[in-house]
Amino acid sequence: MPIRPTSLLVLSLLLPALPAVAATKIYTFIDAQGVRHYTDVPDNHRYRLLINPDRDLTAGGEHYDSALLAKSALYDPIIERAAAAAAVEPNLLRAVIVVESGFNSRAVSKRGAVGLMQLMPATARRFGVLDLYDPRQNVRAGAVYLKFLIDRFGHDLRLALAAYNAGEEAVTRNGGQIPPYSETQAYVPRVLGIYHRLAEQARAI
Repeated sequence: MPIRPTSLLVLSLLLPALPAVAATKIYTFIDAQGVRHYTDVPDNHRYRLLINPDRDLTAGGEHYDSALLAKSALYDPIIERAAAAAAVEPNLLRAVIVVESGFNSRAVSKRGAVGLMQLMPATARRFGVLDLYDPRQNVRAGAVYLKFLIDRFGHDLRLALAAYNAGEEAVTRNGGQIPPYSETQAYVPRVLGIYHRLAEQARAI
């Protein structure tokens, strides 16, 4: 059963009864009121492809769950506050979360990264997180860490995202370049692509 475009209020009421759809393309747009809509059956030109599960997995190696993506706007207040406090763009945080966890706050990768922004325990401790599964703590720490990386690498988003994925020292060891790891090489353009699509939609409102 496809997820039809509708308001997030209706989506939030209906989604508990819907099965997760892991292998359908997910499209999104933002309406004039700033409400985000998601569908697997785009019916007008405003929709843009966000996720193609045929080729994309989260950074933690999981298939995307369209129901979680559809409920992602429920985290908007947390993202907006964390972004403002850390002085990073909210849509950059959203893009990182989409790629890292697909908005699954309970996600755990094989390497032990946890939560919406897939924080490693050591990184979480570094930024004062007590509960990795708490979306507020997780997103706040992820935003502060991302801002730290942006500053460390001269406001080069490509390098900051590469460091977020592969580690700060991996970027430094490679002469300030994106490390030659296939995961990182794919990760950076995926996050940037989603970030630019979200930013473009926001400007179109």
